[in-house]
Amino acid sequence: MVTRPTEPVTGRAAPHPSVPEPRYNSRRAWLITALIVAFMVINYADKSVLGLAAVPIMDELHISNSTYGLISSSFYLLFSLSGLLVGFASSRISSRMLLFTLTVLWAVAQLPVLFVAAVPTLIAGRVLLGAAEGPAAPMSMHALYKWFPTTRRGLPSALQIGGAALGTLISAPLLTWLISDFGWRSAYAVLALVCVVWSLAWLRLGHDGPFGQDGSSVHAPEPAAAAIAPPGRCLPYRGLLLNGTVLGSIASAFGAAWALSLSQAWLPAYLRTQLEMTPARAATTISAISAFSLVLLLTLSPLVDALKSRGVSSRWSSGVLQGAAVVVAGTAMAVFPFIDASGPRLVLIGVAFGGHAIAIPLHYMTTAEVVPPRQRGALFGIVAATGTLPGLVAPFLTGRIIDTAGSESAGYLVAFLIAAAVMLAAGGFAIAAIRPERDAVRLGAPHPDRRESGTPG
Repeated sequence: MVTRPTEPVTGRAAPHPSVPEPRYNSRRAWLITALIVAFMVINYADKSVLGLAAVPIMDELHISNSTYGLISSSFYLLFSLSGLLVGFASSRISSRMLLFTLTVLWAVAQLPVLFVAAVPTLIAGRVLLGAAEGPAAPMSMHALYKWFPTTRRGLPSALQIGGAALGTLISAPLLTWLISDFGWRSAYAVLALVCVVWSLAWLRLGHDGPFGQDGSSVHAPEPAAAAIAPPGRCLPYRGLLLNGTVLGSIASAFGAAWALSLSQAWLPAYLRTQLEMTPARAATTISAISAFSLVLLLTLSPLVDALKSRGVSSRWSSGVLQGAAVVVAGTAMAVFPFIDASGPRLVLIGVAFGGHAIAIPLHYMTTAEVVPPRQRGALFGIVAATGTLPGLVAPFLTGRIIDTAGSESAGYLVAFLIAAAVMLAAGGFAIAAIRPERDAVRLGAPHPDRRESGTPG
C-alpha cells in the first residue's frame, strides 16, 4: 500500500507545500457555533410540540392512543432515509444551503394543521418535518467541523449536542404556555415563524468554514495518516459498517433513541394522566430532565479529555462510557414504574429519560475514529439513520399497548419494560463491541491513541 511521507513521531501527514494552513477565525467560528446551537434548539422544539400538545389534541380530535401513536411515529417514516440520502449528498452540497433548506422545510411542515386540524394533516406535517429533520444533527455537526481544527472540536461538538437538551429545556415551558393560554395551534404558528427567522439569519451568516472534514484545509489533498484509507481512495462501506465499533455505536444510538422517542411522544401525557400533574408542572419536570441531560453533555468533553490525557483508550473513554449510559438509563426505566414514593420516582424518571444523553455525541466520536474523513459525512448519515429507527416503532407500539392493555397504567408499565429491555441489550452490546483502536488497525491504519501511546485495544 502506497503512503505519503509522515512525521517520525506522530505519524501525521506532511503538509502539502503548495497549500497554506487554514486560518482559525475564533470569532467567526463561535458565531457559527451559536447559530448551530440555536438550530438544534429549534429542531427539538419542533419535535416536542406534538407531545406537549398530546392531551388537548387527543381530546379535541377524539383520537385514540393508537392513532396518536401512529401520528407520532409518522415523524420517523422518512427520517432515517432522508438522513442517509443527505449524508451522501453532503460532499457535493454546501452546508450553508443544506441547513437553510432544511429549516425552511421545518417552517412549511408546521402549516397544515393551521388550516385543517385533522389526523391526515397532522400526519402530513409530521412526515415532512421528519424528512427535513432526519439529516439535521449529523449535517449541523458536519457544518460545525468546517470551522474548527480537530484539536478544538470538543467543546463545540458538546454544545451542538447540548442544543438538543436546551431545546426541550426552553421549549417545554414556553410551548406549554402557548398551548394552555392560546390553544395548541399557536405553538405551531410560533415555531413556523422562528424557523423562518433562523433560516434568513443562516443564509446571511452561515458560510462554510476553511477546514476540511479531517481538520485540514478544504483545498489540501487528503492526508493519508489522518484517514484510514490512502489518498484518493475510500474504503468499502460494507467493511466500515460491519466493524464492531460502528455496530456498537449504532447500538448505543438505538437504545438512546428508543428512550428519546418515547419521551417526546408519551412522557408529557404520562406525567399528566398517570401522575396527575398540571400542564405547568409536567412542563417543569420535562425541563428539569432536559437540564440534567444538558449538564451531562457539558461535562462530557472535559471528562473524555481528562480520561484520554491519562492514557485511557478510546474503547474505555468513549465506547464503554456510552454503552454504560444507556444501560444505567435502561435500568432506571425498568425500576421507576414500581416506585410509589414521588421523589425517588421522579429521580429515576430523570435518569431513564435523560441519562442516555451522552451516548449521542459519543457514538459520533467513536464512529469518526474508524472512518476515513472523506466518508465521514456519509457514515454519520448512515449511523444516524439506523440509530434513530426506534422512533418509527416505539411511539406507535406504545399507543397500541396502552389501548389493548387492561388499563392505561398497565399499558404504560409494559411499554416502559419493553423500552428497558431494548436499552439494556443495546447498551450491553455497545460496551462489548466498541473498540476503536482494534478496528482502526483491522481497517488498515493504526488508531492515533494506539500509535502514539501504545494503549491496548
